[in-house]
Amino acid sequence: MRIIISPAKKMNIVDDVLPYHDLPVFLDKTEGILEWLRSLSMKEAQKLWGCSDKLAQLNFERLQTMELTKRLSPAILAYEGIQYKYMAPAVFEDRMLEYVQQNLRILSGFYGVLRPMDGVVPYRLEMQAKAAVGGAMDLYEFWGKRLYEETMDESGIIINLASKEYSRCIEKYMQDGDIYITCVFGELDGDRVKQKGTYAKMARGEMVRFMAENKVAEPEGIKAFDRLGYSFSEEFSTDIEFVFLKE
Repeated sequence: MRIIISPAKKMNIVDDVLPYHDLPVFLDKTEGILEWLRSLSMKEAQKLWGCSDKLAQLNFERLQTMELTKRLSPAILAYEGIQYKYMAPAVFEDRMLEYVQQNLRILSGFYGVLRPMDGVVPYRLEMQAKAAVGGAMDLYEFWGKRLYEETMDESGIIINLASKEYSRCIEKYMQDGDIYITCVFGELDGDRVKQKGTYAKMARGEMVRFMAENKVAEPEGIKAFDRLGYSFSEEFSTDIEFVFLKE
């Protein structure tokens, strides 16, 4: 069983907590993306990133000196978004790190697919960015089926804890017989379930932690999740969508 999550925009170098294990599997493709990014002007890069002048300057300078095999941080520690804060991987026990290394995959516009302990550098590139790399129209076309093929294991089961921007990289290529379950964390609004972005990110991080603590090996085990006030709703769930409602 594999679990997919999104990256975070904010990153830092964290090379003094745990050593990274391996280089990303698609590093040769990342090198091609980096070369393309370096061909952009400051103005073009800022438009691609859709960020402030200050962030554009920081990331443009990073591009000029970026080395993909030096001063690397484990991916799961390098990302600093809400989901990662609530996952709190820096205090994982060894058995939890082993679990996520085996089962968790981080989808990335820059790296493609990352194992938690793959060594990465800080970058800025969202999957939905209109990056015409290698003749592709965008990053979805550039990565194509590779991310699905690299993510899927022999179980044929994927637990989706990623945002739509990233999950579509996998969904598009699902095969007959594959099992793909999306976890929804929401609140009832009348008879409808509504997700709130920040709360959903918090819950996704807690779900990864829950699965690692309990070594969840089958989708059925996810239903016991009971953190941040959420509990599994049989009524609103289906075989392909597990809904957790906040009390």
